[in-house]
Amino acid sequence: MSANQSMTGRRARSRLSRLAVAIVAVALTVAACTSSDDDAEPAAETAAAADAGTADTAAEATETTAAVAADDTPADEPAAPADTEPIRVGSLLDETGPLNIYGTPMADATRLAIADINAKGGVLGRQLELVALDSKSDQNEYIAGADRLVSEDLAVVHAGITSASREAIRPIFDEAELLYFYNVLYEGGVCDRNTFVTGVVPTQQLQVLIPWAIENMGPRLYVLAADYNYGQISADWVREYAAVNGGEIVGEDFFPLDVAEFGTTISEVQEASPDAVVSLLVGGAHMSFYSQYNAAGVNADIPIVSTTFGLGSEQVALDAASSEGIVVAYPYFEELDTAVNAEFVAAWHGEFGSDYPYVTDLAVYVWEGWHLWADAVNAAGTLDRDAVIAQLESGVSFVSPKGEVSLDGGSHHLVQPVSLARANADNGFDVFETFDNIPPSFEQDVCDLIASPDTNEQFTP
Repeated sequence: MSANQSMTGRRARSRLSRLAVAIVAVALTVAACTSSDDDAEPAAETAAAADAGTADTAAEATETTAAVAADDTPADEPAAPADTEPIRVGSLLDETGPLNIYGTPMADATRLAIADINAKGGVLGRQLELVALDSKSDQNEYIAGADRLVSEDLAVVHAGITSASREAIRPIFDEAELLYFYNVLYEGGVCDRNTFVTGVVPTQQLQVLIPWAIENMGPRLYVLAADYNYGQISADWVREYAAVNGGEIVGEDFFPLDVAEFGTTISEVQEASPDAVVSLLVGGAHMSFYSQYNAAGVNADIPIVSTTFGLGSEQVALDAASSEGIVVAYPYFEELDTAVNAEFVAAWHGEFGSDYPYVTDLAVYVWEGWHLWADAVNAAGTLDRDAVIAQLESGVSFVSPKGEVSLDGGSHHLVQPVSLARANADNGFDVFETFDNIPPSFEQDVCDLIASPDTNEQFTP
Protein backbone atom coordinates (compact mmCIF):
# COMPACT_ATOMS: atom_id res chain seq x y z
CA MET A 1 0.00 0.00 0.00
CA SER A 2 1.39 3.42 -0.93
CA ALA A 3 1.86 6.25 1.58
CA ASN A 4 -1.09 8.13 0.06
CA GLN A 5 -3.30 5.05 0.26
CA SER A 6 -2.25 4.56 3.88
CA MET A 7 -3.12 8.17 4.72
CA THR A 8 -6.46 7.85 2.93
CA GLY A 9 -7.31 4.71 4.86
CA ARG A 10 -6.44 6.40 8.11
CA ARG A 11 -8.68 9.35 7.21
CA ALA A 12 -11.52 6.92 6.64
CA ARG A 13 -10.95 5.52 10.11
CA SER A 14 -10.51 8.94 11.67
CA ARG A 15 -14.24 9.68 11.90
CA LEU A 16 -14.72 6.68 14.19
CA SER A 17 -11.53 7.58 16.08
CA ARG A 18 -12.72 11.14 16.62
CA LEU A 19 -16.04 9.90 17.92
CA ALA A 20 -14.17 7.56 20.30
CA VAL A 21 -11.95 10.40 21.48
CA ALA A 22 -14.99 12.59 22.11
CA ILE A 23 -16.67 9.84 24.14
CA VAL A 24 -13.50 9.23 26.20
CA ALA A 25 -12.92 12.92 26.78
CA VAL A 26 -16.55 13.52 27.83
CA ALA A 27 -16.27 10.61 30.27
CA LEU A 28 -13.10 12.17 31.68
CA THR A 29 -14.94 15.48 32.03
CA VAL A 30 -17.80 13.89 33.95
CA ALA A 31 -15.34 12.11 36.24
CA ALA A 32 -13.39 15.31 36.79
CA CYS A 33 -16.55 17.19 37.72
CA THR A 34 -17.02 14.91 40.69
CA SER A 35 -13.70 16.06 42.15
CA SER A 36 -12.66 19.46 40.80
CA ASP A 37 -14.20 22.12 38.59
CA ASP A 38 -10.66 23.23 37.67
CA ASP A 39 -9.93 19.85 36.08
CA ALA A 40 -13.15 19.71 34.11
CA GLU A 41 -12.52 22.64 31.80
CA PRO A 42 -9.35 21.31 30.06
CA ALA A 43 -11.03 17.91 29.56
CA ALA A 44 -14.07 19.52 28.00
CA GLU A 45 -11.90 21.64 25.72
CA THR A 46 -9.95 18.54 24.66
CA ALA A 47 -13.21 16.81 23.80
CA ALA A 48 -14.36 19.76 21.73
CA ALA A 49 -11.07 19.96 19.84
CA ALA A 50 -11.06 16.23 19.14
CA ASP A 51 -14.70 16.23 18.03
CA ALA A 52 -14.00 19.02 15.56
CA GLY A 53 -11.18 16.93 14.10
CA THR A 54 -8.77 19.88 13.90
CA ALA A 55 -5.16 20.33 14.92
CA ASP A 56 -6.03 23.41 17.01
CA THR A 57 -4.52 23.67 20.45
CA ALA A 58 -6.62 22.23 23.29
CA ALA A 59 -5.99 24.08 26.54
CA GLU A 60 -2.91 22.63 28.26
CA ALA A 61 -3.16 19.60 26.01
CA THR A 62 -1.95 20.34 22.48
CA GLU A 63 0.81 22.30 20.81
CA THR A 64 1.27 22.30 17.07
CA THR A 65 3.94 23.97 15.04
CA ALA A 66 2.25 25.71 12.11
CA ALA A 67 -0.93 23.72 12.78
CA VAL A 68 -2.81 23.07 9.56
CA ALA A 69 -5.84 20.78 9.36
CA ALA A 70 -6.80 19.45 5.94
CA ASP A 71 -10.48 19.64 6.78
CA ASP A 72 -10.14 23.40 7.37
CA THR A 73 -8.88 24.30 3.89
CA PRO A 74 -11.45 26.60 2.23
CA ALA A 75 -13.09 25.04 -0.82
CA ASP A 76 -11.93 27.87 -3.10
CA GLU A 77 -8.25 27.46 -2.18
CA PRO A 78 -6.27 24.76 -4.00
CA ALA A 79 -4.60 22.16 -1.78
CA ALA A 80 -0.82 22.22 -1.57
CA PRO A 81 0.90 19.64 -3.79
CA ALA A 82 1.47 16.38 -1.92
CA ASP A 83 5.23 16.60 -2.48
CA THR A 84 5.55 20.05 -0.83
CA GLU A 85 2.99 20.07 1.98
CA PRO A 86 4.38 19.51 5.49
CA ILE A 87 4.73 16.01 6.87
CA ARG A 88 2.71 15.82 10.06
CA VAL A 89 4.22 13.92 12.99
CA GLY A 90 3.08 13.36 16.56
CA SER A 91 4.34 13.44 20.13
CA LEU A 92 2.60 12.38 23.36
CA LEU A 93 4.55 13.07 26.56
CA ASP A 94 4.06 14.08 30.20
CA GLU A 95 4.71 17.81 29.88
CA THR A 96 2.80 18.47 33.10
CA GLY A 97 2.01 16.38 36.18
CA PRO A 98 4.39 14.53 38.53
CA LEU A 99 6.25 12.80 35.67
CA ASN A 100 7.11 16.02 33.88
CA ILE A 101 10.58 15.81 35.44
CA TYR A 102 11.13 13.36 32.58
CA GLY A 103 8.64 14.72 30.07
CA THR A 104 9.89 18.31 29.94
CA PRO A 105 13.39 17.54 28.57
CA MET A 106 11.89 14.92 26.24
CA ALA A 107 9.42 17.47 24.84
CA ASP A 108 12.22 20.01 24.50
CA ALA A 109 14.35 17.43 22.68
CA THR A 110 11.44 16.73 20.32
CA ARG A 111 11.17 20.38 19.33
CA LEU A 112 14.93 20.77 18.97
CA ALA A 113 15.21 17.61 16.84
CA ILE A 114 12.42 18.67 14.51
CA ALA A 115 13.91 22.15 14.17
CA ASP A 116 17.28 20.57 13.36
CA ILE A 117 15.79 18.20 10.78
CA ASN A 118 13.80 21.01 9.17
CA ALA A 119 16.86 23.28 9.06
CA LYS A 120 18.74 20.57 7.17
CA GLY A 121 16.09 20.24 4.48
CA GLY A 122 13.39 18.27 6.25
CA VAL A 123 12.25 14.81 5.24
CA LEU A 124 11.84 14.00 1.54
CA GLY A 125 12.42 17.70 0.94
CA ARG A 126 9.40 18.60 3.08
CA GLN A 127 9.20 20.30 6.47
CA LEU A 128 7.94 18.46 9.54
CA GLU A 129 4.87 19.78 11.35
CA LEU A 130 4.51 18.68 14.97
CA VAL A 131 1.28 17.77 16.72
CA ALA A 132 2.30 17.60 20.39
CA LEU A 133 -0.10 16.41 23.08
CA ASP A 134 0.42 16.67 26.83
CA SER A 135 -0.58 13.45 28.61
CA LYS A 136 -0.44 15.26 31.98
CA SER A 137 0.99 12.15 33.72
CA ASP A 138 -2.47 10.60 33.45
CA GLN A 139 -3.16 7.19 31.93
CA ASN A 140 -6.60 8.23 30.65
CA GLU A 141 -5.04 11.23 28.90
CA TYR A 142 -2.57 8.86 27.26
CA ILE A 143 -5.35 6.72 25.83
CA ALA A 144 -7.40 9.70 24.66
CA GLY A 145 -4.26 11.32 23.23
CA ALA A 146 -3.27 8.18 21.32
CA ASP A 147 -6.77 7.93 19.83
CA ARG A 148 -6.60 11.55 18.78
CA LEU A 149 -3.15 11.16 17.18
CA VAL A 150 -4.46 8.22 15.17
CA SER A 151 -7.13 10.53 13.75
CA GLU A 152 -4.60 13.20 12.75
CA ASP A 153 -3.09 11.50 9.65
CA LEU A 154 0.46 11.40 10.94
CA ALA A 155 3.55 9.72 9.52
CA VAL A 156 5.00 8.64 12.90
CA VAL A 157 4.44 9.10 16.63
CA HIS A 158 7.09 9.32 19.36
CA ALA A 159 5.31 8.78 22.66
CA GLY A 160 5.19 7.45 26.19
CA ILE A 161 7.38 7.58 29.28
CA THR A 162 6.39 4.93 31.81
CA SER A 163 6.06 1.35 30.65
CA ALA A 164 2.44 1.43 31.78
CA SER A 165 1.76 4.31 29.39
CA ARG A 166 3.57 2.49 26.59
CA GLU A 167 1.49 -0.62 27.00
CA ALA A 168 -1.71 1.45 27.05
CA ILE A 169 -0.97 3.21 23.75
CA ARG A 170 1.10 0.69 21.81
CA PRO A 171 -1.93 -1.43 20.78
CA ILE A 172 -3.71 1.71 19.54
CA PHE A 173 -0.83 2.59 17.21
CA ASP A 174 -0.48 -1.05 16.14
CA GLU A 175 -4.14 -1.29 15.13
CA ALA A 176 -3.93 1.97 13.20
CA GLU A 177 -0.63 0.92 11.57
CA LEU A 178 0.89 4.18 12.75
CA LEU A 179 4.66 3.80 13.19
CA TYR A 180 5.67 4.20 16.84
CA PHE A 181 8.94 5.14 18.58
CA TYR A 182 9.43 4.66 22.33
CA ASN A 183 12.42 6.76 23.37
CA VAL A 184 12.88 5.79 27.02
CA LEU A 185 14.98 3.40 29.07
CA TYR A 186 12.76 0.55 30.21
CA GLU A 187 12.64 -3.01 31.52
CA GLY A 188 13.13 -4.53 28.04
CA GLY A 189 11.56 -7.33 26.06
CA VAL A 190 9.08 -5.55 23.76
CA CYS A 191 8.95 -7.30 20.38
CA ASP A 192 6.59 -5.56 17.96
CA ARG A 193 7.13 -4.84 14.27
CA ASN A 194 5.44 -1.44 14.55
CA THR A 195 7.51 -0.31 17.56
CA PHE A 196 11.11 0.93 17.70
CA VAL A 197 12.95 1.56 20.97
CA THR A 198 15.94 3.87 21.47
CA GLY A 199 16.17 3.59 25.28
CA VAL A 200 18.67 1.44 27.14
CA VAL A 201 17.52 -1.99 28.41
CA PRO A 202 18.63 -4.06 31.45
CA THR A 203 20.99 -6.25 29.45
CA GLN A 204 22.90 -3.05 28.68
CA GLN A 205 22.42 -0.98 31.86
CA LEU A 206 22.16 -3.49 34.74
CA GLN A 207 24.68 -5.78 33.09
CA VAL A 208 27.21 -3.01 33.76
CA LEU A 209 25.91 -1.55 37.02
CA ILE A 210 25.25 -4.65 39.16
CA PRO A 211 28.64 -6.37 38.66
CA TRP A 212 30.36 -3.05 39.44
CA ALA A 213 28.32 -2.61 42.64
CA ILE A 214 29.06 -6.16 43.83
CA GLU A 215 32.77 -5.82 43.14
CA ASN A 216 33.17 -2.34 44.63
CA MET A 217 30.53 -2.18 47.37
CA GLY A 218 29.77 -5.78 48.30
CA PRO A 219 27.46 -8.66 47.37
CA ARG A 220 24.45 -7.91 49.60
CA LEU A 221 21.92 -5.71 47.78
CA TYR A 222 18.60 -4.18 48.82
CA VAL A 223 16.22 -3.25 45.97
CA LEU A 224 13.78 -0.31 46.08
CA ALA A 225 11.56 -0.09 43.01
CA ALA A 226 8.51 1.59 41.53
CA ASP A 227 5.47 -0.68 41.77
CA TYR A 228 4.56 -1.18 38.12
CA ASN A 229 5.98 -3.18 35.25
CA TYR A 230 9.22 -1.17 34.97
CA GLY A 231 10.15 -1.62 38.63
CA GLN A 232 8.92 -5.19 38.92
CA ILE A 233 10.62 -6.56 35.81
CA SER A 234 13.79 -4.55 36.41
CA ALA A 235 13.96 -6.04 39.91
CA ASP A 236 13.83 -9.48 38.28
CA TRP A 237 16.87 -8.49 36.22
CA VAL A 238 18.69 -7.26 39.34
CA ARG A 239 18.14 -10.67 40.93
CA GLU A 240 19.45 -12.40 37.81
CA TYR A 241 22.60 -10.28 37.49
CA ALA A 242 23.22 -10.47 41.24
CA ALA A 243 23.08 -14.27 41.13
CA VAL A 244 25.37 -14.50 38.10
CA ASN A 245 27.93 -12.22 39.75
CA GLY A 246 27.96 -13.77 43.22
CA GLY A 247 25.56 -11.34 44.87
CA GLU A 248 22.34 -11.77 46.81
CA ILE A 249 19.18 -9.74 47.37
CA VAL A 250 18.65 -9.23 51.11
CA GLY A 251 15.45 -7.19 50.77
CA GLU A 252 13.19 -5.45 48.30
CA ASP A 253 10.27 -3.03 48.47
CA PHE A 254 7.93 -1.72 45.76
CA PHE A 255 6.20 1.67 45.90
CA PRO A 256 3.30 3.22 43.96
CA LEU A 257 4.33 6.37 42.09
CA ASP A 258 2.53 8.68 44.54
CA VAL A 259 4.38 7.42 47.65
CA ALA A 260 6.62 10.11 49.12
CA GLU A 261 7.24 8.84 52.68
CA PHE A 262 10.06 6.33 53.11
CA GLY A 263 10.79 6.41 56.85
CA THR A 264 9.70 2.83 57.52
CA THR A 265 11.59 1.54 54.50
CA ILE A 266 14.77 3.34 55.51
CA SER A 267 14.58 1.72 58.93
CA GLU A 268 14.19 -1.68 57.27
CA VAL A 269 17.21 -0.99 55.08
CA GLN A 270 19.26 -0.11 58.16
CA GLU A 271 18.15 -3.30 59.88
CA ALA A 272 19.04 -5.45 56.87
CA SER A 273 22.45 -3.72 56.62
CA PRO A 274 23.10 -4.40 52.91
CA ASP A 275 26.30 -3.42 51.16
CA ALA A 276 24.35 -1.21 48.75
CA VAL A 277 20.84 -0.08 47.84
CA VAL A 278 19.71 -0.51 44.22
CA SER A 279 17.22 2.26 43.44
CA LEU A 280 14.69 1.68 40.66
CA LEU A 281 12.48 4.51 41.93
CA VAL A 282 10.54 6.70 39.48
CA GLY A 283 8.99 10.17 39.48
CA GLY A 284 8.76 13.35 41.50
CA ALA A 285 7.26 11.76 44.62
CA HIS A 286 10.00 9.12 44.81
CA MET A 287 12.68 11.82 44.66
CA SER A 288 12.03 12.48 48.34
CA PHE A 289 13.60 9.12 49.20
CA TYR A 290 17.09 10.49 48.63
CA SER A 291 16.70 13.49 50.94
CA GLN A 292 15.09 11.31 53.64
CA TYR A 293 17.86 8.74 53.27
CA ASN A 294 20.46 11.45 53.76
CA ALA A 295 18.60 12.98 56.70
CA ALA A 296 18.63 9.58 58.42
CA GLY A 297 22.39 9.44 57.95
CA VAL A 298 22.25 6.14 56.09
CA ASN A 299 24.00 7.13 52.88
CA ALA A 300 27.32 7.46 54.68
CA ASP A 301 27.27 3.74 55.46
CA ILE A 302 25.09 2.17 52.75
CA PRO A 303 25.73 3.67 49.27
CA ILE A 304 23.19 3.82 46.44
CA VAL A 305 23.41 2.68 42.83
CA SER A 306 20.54 3.48 40.51
CA THR A 307 19.11 3.00 37.03
CA THR A 308 16.85 6.06 37.30
CA PHE A 309 18.55 8.71 39.46
CA GLY A 310 19.38 11.76 37.31
CA LEU A 311 16.81 11.07 34.58
CA GLY A 312 14.67 13.80 36.14
CA SER A 313 17.70 15.96 37.04
CA GLU A 314 17.39 14.84 40.66
CA GLN A 315 21.04 15.78 41.19
CA VAL A 316 20.04 19.39 40.44
CA ALA A 317 16.83 19.47 42.50
CA LEU A 318 18.38 17.88 45.61
CA ASP A 319 21.09 19.31 47.83
CA ALA A 320 24.57 17.95 47.24
CA ALA A 321 24.57 15.93 50.47
CA SER A 322 21.54 13.94 49.29
CA SER A 323 22.90 13.11 45.84
CA GLU A 324 26.68 13.17 45.90
CA GLY A 325 28.24 9.75 45.44
CA ILE A 326 25.23 7.95 43.92
CA VAL A 327 26.49 5.76 41.07
CA VAL A 328 24.44 5.40 37.89
CA ALA A 329 24.79 3.80 34.46
CA TYR A 330 23.45 5.53 31.32
CA PRO A 331 24.41 5.84 27.68
CA TYR A 332 24.52 9.64 27.89
CA PHE A 333 25.76 12.32 30.27
CA GLU A 334 25.98 16.03 29.49
CA GLU A 335 29.62 15.90 30.57
CA LEU A 336 30.70 13.45 27.83
CA ASP A 337 33.76 14.87 26.08
CA THR A 338 33.04 14.46 22.37
CA ALA A 339 32.84 16.98 19.54
CA VAL A 340 29.29 15.91 18.64
CA ASN A 341 28.16 16.31 22.24
CA ALA A 342 29.76 19.75 22.51
CA GLU A 343 27.82 20.85 19.44
CA PHE A 344 24.61 19.30 20.75
CA VAL A 345 24.88 20.90 24.20
CA ALA A 346 25.66 24.28 22.63
CA ALA A 347 22.58 24.01 20.40
CA TRP A 348 20.48 22.95 23.41
CA HIS A 349 21.51 25.91 25.54
CA GLY A 350 21.23 28.22 22.56
CA GLU A 351 17.60 27.18 22.18
CA PHE A 352 16.54 26.80 25.82
CA GLY A 353 18.93 29.07 27.70
CA SER A 354 22.26 28.75 29.47
CA ASP A 355 20.48 28.17 32.78
CA TYR A 356 18.80 24.93 31.63
CA PRO A 357 19.29 22.54 34.60
CA TYR A 358 20.80 19.51 32.84
CA VAL A 359 20.56 17.74 29.49
CA THR A 360 19.34 14.28 30.45
CA ASP A 361 19.84 10.84 29.00
CA LEU A 362 16.15 10.78 28.04
CA ALA A 363 16.58 13.88 25.90
CA VAL A 364 19.20 12.12 23.79
CA TYR A 365 17.03 9.02 23.25
CA VAL A 366 14.40 11.37 21.80
CA TRP A 367 16.98 13.17 19.64
CA GLU A 368 18.14 9.81 18.29
CA GLY A 369 14.62 8.52 17.68
CA TRP A 370 13.60 11.45 15.51
CA HIS A 371 16.83 11.45 13.51
CA LEU A 372 16.83 7.68 12.96
CA TRP A 373 13.27 7.91 11.65
CA ALA A 374 14.04 10.90 9.41
CA ASP A 375 17.18 9.26 7.99
CA ALA A 376 15.27 6.03 7.32
CA VAL A 377 12.48 7.84 5.46
CA ASN A 378 14.97 9.77 3.36
CA ALA A 379 16.84 6.57 2.55
CA ALA A 380 13.60 4.74 1.69
CA GLY A 381 12.42 7.66 -0.45
CA THR A 382 8.87 7.26 0.82
CA LEU A 383 6.65 7.58 3.90
CA ASP A 384 5.20 4.13 3.29
CA ARG A 385 5.30 2.39 6.66
CA ASP A 386 6.50 -0.99 5.38
CA ALA A 387 9.29 0.59 3.35
CA VAL A 388 10.42 2.69 6.33
CA ILE A 389 10.35 -0.35 8.63
CA ALA A 390 12.44 -2.30 6.11
CA GLN A 391 14.96 0.53 5.99
CA LEU A 392 15.15 0.73 9.79
CA GLU A 393 15.63 -3.04 9.95
CA SER A 394 18.50 -2.86 7.48
CA GLY A 395 20.87 -1.75 10.26
CA VAL A 396 20.80 2.05 10.21
CA SER A 397 23.22 3.96 12.41
CA PHE A 398 23.49 7.49 13.75
CA VAL A 399 26.31 9.54 15.27
CA SER A 400 24.74 10.60 18.55
CA PRO A 401 26.01 12.99 21.23
CA LYS A 402 26.88 9.84 23.23
CA GLY A 403 28.71 8.15 20.34
CA GLU A 404 27.64 6.07 17.38
CA VAL A 405 24.51 3.99 17.83
CA SER A 406 23.05 1.41 15.47
CA LEU A 407 19.64 -0.17 15.24
CA ASP A 408 19.49 -3.95 15.61
CA GLY A 409 17.07 -4.86 12.85
CA GLY A 410 15.69 -8.02 14.36
CA SER A 411 14.87 -6.65 17.80
CA HIS A 412 14.17 -2.98 16.93
CA HIS A 413 16.47 -1.88 19.80
CA LEU A 414 19.74 0.05 19.79
CA VAL A 415 23.29 -1.17 20.10
CA GLN A 416 24.82 1.63 22.17
CA PRO A 417 27.52 2.63 24.67
CA VAL A 418 26.89 2.72 28.43
CA SER A 419 28.92 4.74 30.92
CA LEU A 420 29.25 4.54 34.69
CA ALA A 421 29.22 7.87 36.53
CA ARG A 422 29.09 9.24 40.06
CA ALA A 423 26.95 12.22 41.09
CA ASN A 424 29.14 15.11 42.19
CA ALA A 425 28.65 18.21 44.35
CA ASP A 426 28.16 20.46 41.31
CA ASN A 427 24.76 19.16 40.17
CA GLY A 428 26.32 16.88 37.60
CA PHE A 429 28.14 13.58 37.13
CA ASP A 430 31.72 12.41 36.90
CA VAL A 431 31.96 9.74 34.21
CA PHE A 432 34.57 7.15 35.17
CA GLU A 433 34.12 4.21 32.78
CA THR A 434 32.53 3.67 29.36
CA PHE A 435 31.60 0.43 27.60
CA ASP A 436 31.12 0.70 23.83
CA ASN A 437 28.70 -1.06 21.52
CA ILE A 438 26.68 -3.05 24.06
CA PRO A 439 23.99 -5.04 22.24
CA PRO A 440 20.44 -5.57 23.51
CA SER A 441 21.33 -9.22 24.03
CA PHE A 442 18.13 -10.43 25.68
CA GLU A 443 15.99 -8.79 23.00
CA GLN A 444 18.21 -10.31 20.31
CA ASP A 445 17.79 -13.75 21.87
CA VAL A 446 13.98 -13.66 22.11
CA CYS A 447 12.97 -11.37 19.25
CA ASP A 448 13.63 -11.60 15.52
CA LEU A 449 11.07 -9.44 13.75
CA ILE A 450 12.71 -9.95 10.38
CA ALA A 451 12.23 -13.70 10.56
CA SER A 452 8.95 -13.52 12.52
CA PRO A 453 7.30 -10.16 11.75
CA ASP A 454 3.96 -11.19 13.30
CA THR A 455 5.43 -11.46 16.79
CA ASN A 456 3.82 -8.98 19.17
CA GLU A 457 4.54 -9.47 22.85
CA GLN A 458 6.76 -8.43 25.71
CA PHE A 459 9.24 -11.09 26.79
CA THR A 460 10.41 -11.20 30.41
CA PRO A 461 13.40 -12.90 32.06
